Amino acid sequence: MAAGGADKFSVLLPTYNERENLPLVVWLLARTFRDSGNNFEIIIIDDGSPDGTQEIAEQLEKIYGSDKIVMREIISVLFSSGTAYIHGMKHATGNFIVIMDADLSHHYFHTNIPPVFLIKPIAYRKQKEGNFDIVSGTRYKGNGGVYGWDLKRKLISRGANFLTQVLLRPGASDLTGSFRLYRKEVLQKLMEKCVSKGYVFQMEMIVRARQLGYTIGEVPISFVDRVYGESKLGGNEIVSFLKGLLTLFATT
Repeated sequence: MAAGGADKFSVLLPTYNERENLPLVVWLLARTFRDSGNNFEIIIIDDGSPDGTQEIAEQLEKIYGSDKIVMREIISVLFSSGTAYIHGMKHATGNFIVIMDADLSHHYFHTNIPPVFLIKPIAYRKQKEGNFDIVSGTRYKGNGGVYGWDLKRKLISRGANFLTQVLLRPGASDLTGSFRLYRKEVLQKLMEKCVSKGYVFQMEMIVRARQLGYTIGEVPISFVDRVYGESKLGGNEIVSFLKGLLTLFATT
């Protein structure tokens, strides 16, 4: 926690081929935190992107300062959001951890409010209102929704969420979303318990949180397909998700 007991946010940004999106999302994050007077740092965890993402991150570090932008490379055949968060947590100094995608996908309700503006007025406020351990963006509650996906991807997402709700009854409406705010100590504990990789990691985090008695708040968001680049979701990730779901069902 920052001096004087003020909150500090550590944003974990896993990246792979995000050179077009990264400067904009970092600018928006920095602007949001500075306008709201909150201390922050942005930890970029790159998976050896061949498109020059690391070079962009290094330039951003020079522009904003090494106390605000931290670039860490992780190269692994098993790279996933889960391994990226574990790696990024080693360098996080904030008492709140924000995890989000670098592709500008998350919006509040059905507006065009950029994803980073969710952090202070939406997720952070929600956390304070209920003193929640976790605040998660949900596409499947209230005014939440998905835009820009084809029917196949919508069916995959809905189907995955439906199966999870039926088999695990997790007490949260969106298990595969990747916009969340955690208390740092809660995220550390959950990472110690979680064994999944890939897209099932987000689901296991919520399931384990329920098991450990942590409180979860939700805010409706609209998920808009990425601005630049291509989705990393493929057949292998779908198969891994189903295997992970069955594993969790058998062990929880």
